[in-house]
Amino acid sequence: MKHPVKTILALAALGCCSLTAHAADKTCKLEITGNDMMQYDKKELTVAKDCTQVELTLKHAGKLPATAMGHNWVLTRAADASAVASAGMSAGAAKNYVDDSDKRIIAHTKVVGGGESTSVTFPMSALKAGESYTFECTFPGHSALMNGKLVIG
Repeated sequence: MKHPVKTILALAALGCCSLTAHAADKTCKLEITGNDMMQYDKKELTVAKDCTQVELTLKHAGKLPATAMGHNWVLTRAADASAVASAGMSAGAAKNYVDDSDKRIIAHTKVVGGGESTSVTFPMSALKAGESYTFECTFPGHSALMNGKLVIG
């Protein structure tokens, strides 16, 4: 019987198998909750530097439907937040108040109403150390109160 390591190396040399070592993917999970008072429960979210992906879950703790008091979660560079919120209003409810073609949006959820939740997963490679990031709800009129900072830490 051949030595298993030598067999693996021989197969890899023939292009059969990959011996490339990949760092284990690390998905960091964040949660934020919106309510019927037009508030998020957090003003700052921190993502560890060693994460490879971020999974954000948005929960709506209120009772009002999405048409009356819906919330989403939209991540942009801080400098782009106001313009993205304005563009979201123009996109309308059918598009979850998000312009899908807007390259300034890093990640976003759909709009949820009372008792609902939704999630979005995005790669850490979309973020740069030293950059300032803002999250906000782009439902019309909400971004003034429903916003905060995403920090890489």
